[in-house]
Amino acid sequence: MSTPRETDLYPPVKAFLEEQGYVVKAEVGAADVVAVRGAEPPVVVELKLGFSLALVHQCIARQAVTDDVYLAVARQPGKRFQKALKDNVALARRLGLGVVTVRLSDALVEVHCDPGPFTPRKSRLRQGRLLREFARRQGDPNDGGQTRAGLVTAYRQDALKCALYLFEAGASKGAEVAREVAVPQATRIMRDDHYGWFERVEKGIYGLTSKGAEAIGKSDRVLGSS
Repeated sequence: MSTPRETDLYPPVKAFLEEQGYVVKAEVGAADVVAVRGAEPPVVVELKLGFSLALVHQCIARQAVTDDVYLAVARQPGKRFQKALKDNVALARRLGLGVVTVRLSDALVEVHCDPGPFTPRKSRLRQGRLLREFARRQGDPNDGGQTRAGLVTAYRQDALKCALYLFEAGASKGAEVAREVAVPQATRIMRDDHYGWFERVEKGIYGLTSKGAEAIGKSDRVLGSS
């Protein structure tokens, strides 16, 4: 089986456009594909075997010629390509570009989005979550750009407040911890024990594990103290 080339995408794309009444020609000016139908604005398609930033840049440049610009890539099997397709369709919509895939095994051409103006919808739910986390976060304990591993969240800070109290006061009732450290969800946090810091001594009473005691040493960083 020969290695696929970008030129392999052209015949299926040409046939697809011709079926819709376009006259299609390749390599016109800087464009890979140009299609014209009557007095309508031209359609430009840029061909690549896979998604890349360079392909997006090319398509943006073609928008100086026409609003109807598509990026076309070879369709691949697997979840990795599906995710890349989803992400790039979302990007293309924001940029006013169209996205086409070509399955080289049978020349299937599929249009995933057409060029056009795009206004992103805001999610009030996600915005609310973002602002609640911001408000609950004590200090600024993270470094911008760090990986998600070890990220300090408001939930982690609340858990550490509970651990600090248990470290100083010993095993205590959940309601007492909640009141003393001003963390209303203290009982649930200790019961769920996501970090392995807590252990139930008896019903409603929680103590600190050795792992929880170790976490106390990092409390200044996690709680955003100087």
